[in-house]
Amino acid sequence: MVDFITDHYLIIKSLHIIFVTFWMAGMFYLPRLYVYHATAKPGSELDLTLQVMERRLLKIIINPMIFLSIFFGLLLWFIPGVGLGSGVWSYLKLLLVFFLLAYHGFLSYCRKRFVHNQNTYTDRFFRLINEVPPIIFIVIVFLVVLKPF
Repeated sequence: MVDFITDHYLIIKSLHIIFVTFWMAGMFYLPRLYVYHATAKPGSELDLTLQVMERRLLKIIINPMIFLSIFFGLLLWFIPGVGLGSGVWSYLKLLLVFFLLAYHGFLSYCRKRFVHNQNTYTDRFFRLINEVPPIIFIVIVFLVVLKPF
């Protein structure tokens, strides 16, 4: 199995990058929808439209891309010198990925609160947390490219 993964390293790496890019695009956009949703009147046309957009973004784009990103990331992790045992940078990257997964869980929780008209967060709050994924993504890219530790 490791030989197959090693032989197809560049394809696996390419697929991982593609799916992570799609996942991040969704993670950048979802909190932006919440900014508008936080100001919408519950039950209004805008509220219902945003609920559909948020559900589709999560179910059709973000969730499948998370699964595919993790799948191809795990394949890469088992290539000697690429993941496991390749340096502190890889473990720090993994920690940041877990943080992004927790952030995704929080965004899913927020969507459920909007659906049940129980949102207590302001549009300002969502504007602030909208900056979290890009910052983490930038750090991850530099860790992977530079491998500083």
